[in-house]
Amino acid sequence: MKNEKQKTALVILSDGFEDIEAVAPIDVLTRSGVAVTIASLGDDNVAGAYGTTIVPHKSLELVNDRYDAIVLPGGKKNAETLAAHPKVRQMILEQHKQGRIVAAICASPSHVLAEAAGILKGRRATGDPSFNDRLKSAGAIVTKERVTVDGNIITATGPGSALFFALQITEELVG
Repeated sequence: MKNEKQKTALVILSDGFEDIEAVAPIDVLTRSGVAVTIASLGDDNVAGAYGTTIVPHKSLELVNDRYDAIVLPGGKKNAETLAAHPKVRQMILEQHKQGRIVAAICASPSHVLAEAAGILKGRRATGDPSFNDRLKSAGAIVTKERVTVDGNIITATGPGSALFFALQITEELVG
């Protein structure tokens, strides 16, 4: 009999997100019994870089809950938008401080975790190889792994690693 509280994950999206990097974690986590909340930076549907439209559960401005994991899909435009958003930065810093999972893929490790939040200094991480210089300049130890786990931080390279990324987050949350 399961007595523990259901695990939760917050997926934060803005226009230009990399479609599979959002859909794979949402799907795999949901199938694994994790309660997934999709938040957008606005009040409207969110358009992926390759045509997927996602109907968010709520605006990020209405998110006040604590989550076991925060998931940041990539897509350069999405990563730049998330990195520039003050609430995203504040949530990532608080999540990291509390030792809860912070997961980012593609451009989001470099743009959001390394540069905006500054949480990758001295940590092993991976991301879109075209942004490795940004990870290095922020003090990250860049790996060539598809998915890298360093403590509570999970990073991944890009679309080809989306399913591996989703499975790793799931493993960390529910085994």
